[in-house]
Amino acid sequence: MIVSINQPAYLPWLGYFHRIAVSDHHVVLDHVQFEKNSFTNRNKVRTASGWSWLTVPVKTKGSFGDLGISQLEINNQTNWTRKHWATMQQNYAKAPFFKKHADFFESVYQQEWSKLNDLCRTLTDYLLMAFDIKTPLSYSSALNPVGAKDDLVLNLCQEYEATTYLSGSLGRQYLDEGKFKQAGIEIVYQDYHHPSYPQVYDDAFEPYMGAIDLLFNCGSESLRVLLEDQEVLAK
Repeated sequence: MIVSINQPAYLPWLGYFHRIAVSDHHVVLDHVQFEKNSFTNRNKVRTASGWSWLTVPVKTKGSFGDLGISQLEINNQTNWTRKHWATMQQNYAKAPFFKKHADFFESVYQQEWSKLNDLCRTLTDYLLMAFDIKTPLSYSSALNPVGAKDDLVLNLCQEYEATTYLSGSLGRQYLDEGKFKQAGIEIVYQDYHHPSYPQVYDDAFEPYMGAIDLLFNCGSESLRVLLEDQEVLAK
């Protein structure tokens, strides 16, 4: 049983979906503290001049430091939904598969969202469906897990009877591999090699965009691009 764990993200990058795709179960770590300037509420999209951030404004005043991601509220005082949808239209209208998915994204940005977690979940679920990734997901906010850092990760792995934990590369900095070995769990680190693919602007390839960049440009070929030439774990 391969288990992976990651915090929710807004329009996640390709490595996020690769880790889910090669896992048997994925836990969305949405009960932990929100980190400013992370990918939880922002990501990059391709533009004619390179790339640009799309950031969802959130309410943190007076509560930062004790603010679980699942409880994080969106600040709707600015018309960020119009900006995000207009940016997508402006930069991806000529992408081969934009029209196929445009109705869904337009409907998302026509809504007023109160919780960031709900927005991220809706977008991620759609992208998983569009990429034909069928790995089951669970959310830590519904599990009441205990522990912090690697103890938390280990407890979640044991909850799902993991034999392998697929960690991001940063896990090397804090995971106590001895604890996992003692529990009968092997740690494998994901070192994702970003693929190249045709982009709507064909001057110079821009890696590390939100996964909508791959979807709009490659459509049904996206999963193949996502998985090809990776050295770690193939289901």
